[in-house]
Amino acid sequence: MFEIRRTSTRVWLQILLSVLVIPFVFPLVAMVQGSLAGQGWGNYATVLSLPLLPGFFVNSAIIAAAVIVLVLICTMTASFGFSKLRIPGKEIFFWALLACLTLPGVVLLAPLFATVTRLGAYNTLWAVIVPVAALQVPFTVLLARNFVDGIPDQLIEAARVDGANVLKIFWHVMLPLTRPIIAAVGVLVFINSWNEYLFPLLFLQSPEQQTVTLVPSYFIGQYNNDQTKVLASAVVVGLPIVIAYIFLQRFFERGLAAGALK
Repeated sequence: MFEIRRTSTRVWLQILLSVLVIPFVFPLVAMVQGSLAGQGWGNYATVLSLPLLPGFFVNSAIIAAAVIVLVLICTMTASFGFSKLRIPGKEIFFWALLACLTLPGVVLLAPLFATVTRLGAYNTLWAVIVPVAALQVPFTVLLARNFVDGIPDQLIEAARVDGANVLKIFWHVMLPLTRPIIAAVGVLVFINSWNEYLFPLLFLQSPEQQTVTLVPSYFIGQYNNDQTKVLASAVVVGLPIVIAYIFLQRFFERGLAAGALK
């Protein structure tokens, strides 16, 4: 970290940061204002009165929790293998994994739909959990591997000298040292999985299986297009993410900062 001592530099930096924030704040303000148009708080009452709304939140929570578990397991084991284990051709596998970052999710919709229907997983939460987790693994592995690279190899060698196998080294040496990046990855994956819209729309047909991100679509139809209810439902959907990030912000920033320092 660096310290800015000149007052003029601080003022210009504050102005720059304020200008950069405006494009992100303006849509949020417009969304809240639009949600209060017409019936005002009655728009939120209508959204909250949806009979299936609690089930939508439960489904989103289940999907987010399962995705976090799958991504953390794959990410931490892969980053440990890519960074600390002697695996023939591991750099080829690593760059092949990073190549997946270039594939947009829309391109994978047709093969994923065919795979899900063939496996009989259509209209189940697993049809969303597995693809969402798989698409987040390449980026999280990239973050975690950079962090694991900063762990001294002497610690791994000392554990081997003491008779620890790979599993014990991973569990007792690496995981305790990588808690900051685990927290950062967990927060990032939670936000992405909770906000997922495309896969639930495609793979979840029955209302009992749908997620909270599909709530705005209940106010859009052939003979109905109430934008005030749509904006109110968007606020309701996004509010848990905002609250969660406020409470978990320090863990997210600490994990990313620790990875950068290492």
